[in-house]
Amino acid sequence: MIRALDLGVTALDTSTNYLHFRSHEVLARVAGDLLPEFHLSTKVGYFPGISGAEHSLAPERLHNSVEEAARDLGREPDLVFLHNPEHSLTPGTARSSEALAEACAALDSATSRGLCAAWGIATWDPTALPPLVDASAPNPSTLMVRAGLLVGAGTLNAAEALMEAWGLGTGAMWGMSPFGGSTKEPVWARVDPGVFLHDGGGYSRAQAAFRVAYQLPSVSAVAVGTDEPAHLGELVGALAAVPDEQAVAEYRTLLRDRSRTQSV
Repeated sequence: MIRALDLGVTALDTSTNYLHFRSHEVLARVAGDLLPEFHLSTKVGYFPGISGAEHSLAPERLHNSVEEAARDLGREPDLVFLHNPEHSLTPGTARSSEALAEACAALDSATSRGLCAAWGIATWDPTALPPLVDASAPNPSTLMVRAGLLVGAGTLNAAEALMEAWGLGTGAMWGMSPFGGSTKEPVWARVDPGVFLHDGGGYSRAQAAFRVAYQLPSVSAVAVGTDEPAHLGELVGALAAVPDEQAVAEYRTLLRDRSRTQSV
């Protein structure tokens, strides 16, 4: 935590279900004195079940989960995400639209009660969500989606559609999983993301992939693991790189064309 602050990292993201649903307690115990130094976000939506984690959009459970998060962390989160709402929704159904609206209202209520400063939605697969958005329901302040070169056209398009549906402006979208799981995935040995940077030769492949993730889609922050301080420092150093916007735009066109070809 101290190393992260030294690197200029001032935002910390976690989730209720991390560390077998003990992430908030562990974080408070290990870094309680430092937590006020960070913009702190967490996620709710998963709950302990008989066979493992179960997902729910039940308003009361979500509201109670936000309350428990504030208690276990020892402070109110700056931002609480509704975690992967698509897991409890059926595309194209009226009931799913109602369930999403009710879940949004539950987090909006928790925010109004001062249990968190703001709320958002974090979705691994946003493709089913745009048709389910109810214009009369409360709007999130932030959207978190997968970002980077391994994200398909459907996810990119759905993320942008959600931003428009919720009237979210520049800076309101965050990214996650910029490496598709790990920098050790075989794809990163075959592909050089540096071609998407103006000065790509001066950065490692991991650094280039991380920097380009801010453009696919356009996000203001990208969440990464903090287990290795050296890796974190490497990624922070990549923020100085300048993306080649024309190359990124051409890549988006290729993704779009490929998506259309596959759907025919």
